[in-house]
Amino acid sequence: MALIKDAAPAWLVLADGQVFRGKRFGDAGTSIGEVVFTTGMTGYQETLTDPSYYGQIVTQTFPLIGNYGVNSEDFESASSHVKGYIVREWCNTPSNFRCEDTIDSFLRQRHIIGLWGIDTRRLTRTLREAGVMNGVITTLDPAEHLEALLEEIRAYAVTQAVESVTGSEVHTFTPEQARYRVVLLDFGYKRYIRKSLMNRGCEVLVVPALTSPQEIAAMQPDGIMLSNGPGDPADNPQIIRNLRELSGLGIPMFGICLGHQLMALAMGAKTEKLKYGHRGANQPVIDLQSGKTYVTSQNHGYAVIGDSLDPDTAEVSHVNANDGTCEGVRYKSVNAFTVQFHPEAHGGPLDTAYLFDEFTSRMASYKEGK
Repeated sequence: MALIKDAAPAWLVLADGQVFRGKRFGDAGTSIGEVVFTTGMTGYQETLTDPSYYGQIVTQTFPLIGNYGVNSEDFESASSHVKGYIVREWCNTPSNFRCEDTIDSFLRQRHIIGLWGIDTRRLTRTLREAGVMNGVITTLDPAEHLEALLEEIRAYAVTQAVESVTGSEVHTFTPEQARYRVVLLDFGYKRYIRKSLMNRGCEVLVVPALTSPQEIAAMQPDGIMLSNGPGDPADNPQIIRNLRELSGLGIPMFGICLGHQLMALAMGAKTEKLKYGHRGANQPVIDLQSGKTYVTSQNHGYAVIGDSLDPDTAEVSHVNANDGTCEGVRYKSVNAFTVQFHPEAHGGPLDTAYLFDEFTSRMASYKEGK
């Protein structure tokens, strides 16, 4: 890697008063967000374009980021919604045949502040021990106005998350040979969810998050996909009511991440905020039916409380091998199943892509029984 000379200083200030001094890359200025960490060794461009990171300052635990550059083909959405980006070291001379740009240029073009050269291990330990907390990245020396900054940091909250990332109109994507029609509710969806469906012969209608059950039913879908997305799932009461109504139509439903949480709330269960969440591409998940353990990609700060599920209505299907939290639900009373992890997982492990096959199998049975 070429030596980065004359990098301007930048700082991270946490809500607990800790200050980390490092160097700037990307844009300049000041940005407040919820500081989180992700353990992925690769997939940084997917992380930066995943709408689920809306309102958050993302820290990479892997020490070198940017070595294979950036290419638009791997983006999970058209833009980035992170509030800031923190790495130990970034590569300004990437090498890959698909490389189109550097990570520094990517951040500058999207006005995202980056911080490098700090002790990311110390920061990660802080977040693991104390839990995720708000913070600010700034290129202005915070020493003279630290108390004012801390007041702003502590008052910050991620609000209207889904409304900020969802689309405003319906978009249709049709493969060469379409066998099924899927309505994909866009809570901040990742493109590889859509691509995973299209690869299995699904015409995909991506619809805004607040599309009514009546509008969805009029589209005559064979399946309904509930996407990932950002924020506290309980902040979406209208969507929860819509899902409760949609579940009564008998149409197969498959939820991922936020979609998993929203479906659980719609069926009367509860969710909770995790201390520091699950973010990375190496989370072990146990399928309780088969007993197999899968390596999964995840990005979430909330989880469904498994014990809050009505046993007559649903059962926990997957659990996290590290902390035992609920990672999947199979419903008994409605035609639906959901998972907390990402079976589309680009970039990340594809161990659980079989769940998309189960979804298409359910759609085939539904079409036969129409």
